[in-house]
Amino acid sequence: MDRADTNKQYRLNVAAIIVSSQYPRICEFFVAERSDLKNVWQFPQGGIDVGESPKDALFRELKEEIGTDDIEILAEYPTWLTYDFPPMVIEKMKPYAGQKQKYFLVKLKPFAEINLQTQEPEFSQYEFMDLASLLQKVTKFKKHIYTQVLDYFKKEGYI
Repeated sequence: MDRADTNKQYRLNVAAIIVSSQYPRICEFFVAERSDLKNVWQFPQGGIDVGESPKDALFRELKEEIGTDDIEILAEYPTWLTYDFPPMVIEKMKPYAGQKQKYFLVKLKPFAEINLQTQEPEFSQYEFMDLASLLQKVTKFKKHIYTQVLDYFKKEGYI
């Protein structure tokens, strides 16, 4: 668990680690570049609305960010994880110091169609890649949490 300051305010959030419809035969992960931050690659994620369950938020956020919620939930990380925003993001996200996230491992259904040209595009491009490439590509400030979650899913036999 990240060592977040308990006096800080964290935004409740869900994150999706998406494997392609070829899983488990081929284990490749979806990662996308943010539209608003050049060279910042990450998993889809987003806030949980008041009264919304994490699973409901997951499906809504995927539809809003990648144009599809045609997924199957494979696993859920057992605890919430927190991280602080870096200086380049903190002003935009006030009053929050960071995010408290629930991670899900999900598989795209065979005929799911990704469409980044959503109502409010979050991402400019995406790729599917293996685990080693993914960890080299993602933004540095999220890498420690991504590694922790991916290690867990690996230990549990999912990846």
